Amino acid sequence: MDACCGADGSDKYDAVFDERFARAVARRYRRHGLSRAERRIVEFATAVGIDGASVLEIGGGVGEIQLELLARGASSTANLELAAAYETEAARLIEEAGVTERVRRRVGIDIARRPQLVETADVVVLHRVVCCYDDAARLLTAAADHARRAVVFSYPPSNWLSRAFVRLSNLALRLGDRSYQGFVHRPDEMFRVLRERGLRPLGRRRGPVWNVAGFVRA
Repeated sequence: MDACCGADGSDKYDAVFDERFARAVARRYRRHGLSRAERRIVEFATAVGIDGASVLEIGGGVGEIQLELLARGASSTANLELAAAYETEAARLIEEAGVTERVRRRVGIDIARRPQLVETADVVVLHRVVCCYDDAARLLTAAADHARRAVVFSYPPSNWLSRAFVRLSNLALRLGDRSYQGFVHRPDEMFRVLRERGLRPLGRRRGPVWNVAGFVRA
């Protein structure tokens, strides 16, 4: 794990995505494997050609998607994470998979704010991440600029149910004196950002909680 001095607002993420949350995610993965949205992300990444490819995951948590892509032929993965609590569980999963030399994890770098600190990769993945940023366009611009081949990401549906859930969740967080807030962004605006950065749609899969979209370099 690489640490970066002066993490970009990581405290608000640490308060929500803590050790208990990380343990629950790792336990679910060990017992049940990937979720449906995660499987769709892996399918998109595999479709653009993952064999021998490098992968950058932004906000990858314990790294379960990366482990699956490595098992399917990716050469290496890099993970950017603002919440430090994932690292212990991630290290255990990496060791269990026997891929220590093929994984690099960095904590405290917000690619949207400091893109110059992050190397490019063939495939860039973002799962449950755009909803954590108020400025999705800035985040996806950085993601697209770091993708040589494709960007695959998930996002909550832009409908009244998702918006109501996020509003209630944000209210609960504020009442709990936590600064983290979630967001529901318009898909067409996010897609426009990626197209403007030279990517074209590969496909989209809808789900009740997470939609998944893939974009490839034109």
